[in-house]
Amino acid sequence: MDLLQLSYFQTVARHEHISRAAEELRVAQPSLSRTIARLETELGVPLFDRTGRRIRLNRFGALFLARVDRALGELEDARRELADAAGLDLGSVSIAAENLQTLSDPLAAFLRDHPGVNVRLSQSSAPVMLRQLAAGEVDVCVASQPLRGPHLRSVEILREDVLLAVPTHHPLASRSQVDIPALAGEPFVTTRPGYWQRSLMDRLFADAGLEPTIACESDDPTAIRSLISAGLGIGLLPAVAYESAAGPYVAWLRVDAPDCHRVLRLVHRDDGYLSAAARRFRDVATEHFRTAS
Repeated sequence: MDLLQLSYFQTVARHEHISRAAEELRVAQPSLSRTIARLETELGVPLFDRTGRRIRLNRFGALFLARVDRALGELEDARRELADAAGLDLGSVSIAAENLQTLSDPLAAFLRDHPGVNVRLSQSSAPVMLRQLAAGEVDVCVASQPLRGPHLRSVEILREDVLLAVPTHHPLASRSQVDIPALAGEPFVTTRPGYWQRSLMDRLFADAGLEPTIACESDDPTAIRSLISAGLGIGLLPAVAYESAAGPYVAWLRVDAPDCHRVLRLVHRDDGYLSAAARRFRDVATEHFRTAS
């Protein structure tokens, strides 16, 4: 077997779908199928259970995948370590966050000092970030809700209040504070499940024995504020949105509920090599939010 076979197997195992894996790898589907078949022949056991056109990783495949992940992870760590030895500006860092706008200022500071670093960003929900960390697809996550799992290290870098934004013509606009029962039946503009605003809203309503009414789901914080301003509904936004002069105008209220705040954390794995570029970004981001709070 060779590294190409192992890489192909890892991708197919992650998708459990030949055509999706072939699309990601940019190879022909028949060629990918033949590669997997040759690997199974070499190993002497099937790695997938096949039912028609569907495939599922079986117990042999799961055992093999754990070893393949470890082996390819070690090789990737070696590549990063060599890049670090050659100099920080030849390195790379992959970062995931629920809201990429959160990264703009610390990333600008990082790139001013290290313009040669290759930076890759992805906008991800919390469940996706957990999968990305486990698969070694990202070095660092900037998460607004806890990411828990084996070998994950988390550092709090920011804690801020979350406020309720309402249209300026809304009956609540004249108030300074509101409790959750008063919001029953109000249409909310929020994010899809998996993102922090939706998780916080669901928790606050569940604690009050209620269910929220959702008018719109969006992954774009700027769009959420704009839609609230337009009168589509109300929504939870972090205090930084209130403090910013930019964006459409809305009225702001404090929410009378425990733990109505956002905690921003930097998360990375502690069981693998963290590149110099990733360590430096972690330090820059930590310092940025420490001085900004």
